[in-house]
Amino acid sequence: MKITVVCVGRLKEKYWVDAVKEYSKRLSKYIKLEIAELPDEKASETMSAAQEEQVKEKEGRRILKAVKDDSFIITLEVGGKSLSSEEFAKLVDVSMTRGISHITFVIGGSLGLSGEVIGKSSFHLSFSKMTFPHQMMRVILLEQIYRAVKINKNEPYHK
Repeated sequence: MKITVVCVGRLKEKYWVDAVKEYSKRLSKYIKLEIAELPDEKASETMSAAQEEQVKEKEGRRILKAVKDDSFIITLEVGGKSLSSEEFAKLVDVSMTRGISHITFVIGGSLGLSGEVIGKSSFHLSFSKMTFPHQMMRVILLEQIYRAVKINKNEPYHK
């Protein structure tokens, strides 16, 4: 199975980079993991709604170029569906048993995702109604993917 994480913005602090490396290493025993880090657009605090939409559309075009046509797309969205770790593991497992060999998770930029990206999503996932820094969200996502793999393999870790 292959999992791609497409994310807007780069990791800046060493501790986030180290955490991503650690979970990538752990996951390498189970899946093929690819992280596609895309540049973000400048977004000032004083932008109009139209300017914000333009930023999301530019980032959205980059995201869609990075997403493979044959993958099952899961977008991370505040308004998405919340799942327990066990339910998330089942989503990953069911995807594999349905013959889906490639899952792509999408983490948008600071303004969120464009309508076009949301429209291409196969599943809209929310980790919380709270807002998290993108760097932290990447680590949380990788940890939950690792937890899901361990749950699906009936291996200890997830408690």
